Amino acid sequence: MKKIDIITLIISVIALAAAVSFGIISIKNGKAAETPKATAEEREAHAGEIVYVELDRILQEYDMANDKRSVVETKVQNIQAEINRRGKKLEKDIADYQDKMNKGLMTRSVAEVNGQKLQKAQEDFNAYAQQKQAEIQEEQIVMMNQLADAIKTWLDKYNEDMGYAMILTNQGGAPVITADTTLDITDAVIAGLNEEYIATKSQK
Repeated sequence: MKKIDIITLIISVIALAAAVSFGIISIKNGKAAETPKATAEEREAHAGEIVYVELDRILQEYDMANDKRSVVETKVQNIQAEINRRGKKLEKDIADYQDKMNKGLMTRSVAEVNGQKLQKAQEDFNAYAQQKQAEIQEEQIVMMNQLADAIKTWLDKYNEDMGYAMILTNQGGAPVITADTTLDITDAVIAGLNEEYIATKSQK
């Protein structure tokens, strides 16, 4: 055998050994085969990894979020209905006043007194509407704070067992623009949150 053939053989053996050592080639049933990669279903996020949750999905599928949203929406509808009722009454009073003025059915002094009353009623209505709008905003802020606290508290306890390095909150594609889907733990979080919430409700 020529010297060049011996060198070629040695290089080939070294390359083959390296391939087997690094898992590039595996021997199965006496044949060389590629090492299969783990599928998305088989792979799971492990301790020490950075994972994320889809907050939009949680707020849609979390039973506590749906219950609280229903309560707030009912309050908002009742407030809006009362604002509309008072607004329509004020509009009617103003229309009646203008109609009587146009027909000359009031003296100037009576018209002046009634006009002042209507102006005061308009100011009171505006103040009432602003107050109720502030109440609606406060109700919504409190609801979101309650949900955020419940989710954060649950995730803190959950991560004591899982040991993730970090759990990111993704909403509307930010801050996680793209990522390995196996790092998305939203399904597990929704299931755990709902299980805890249902258990809590049954105790009350």
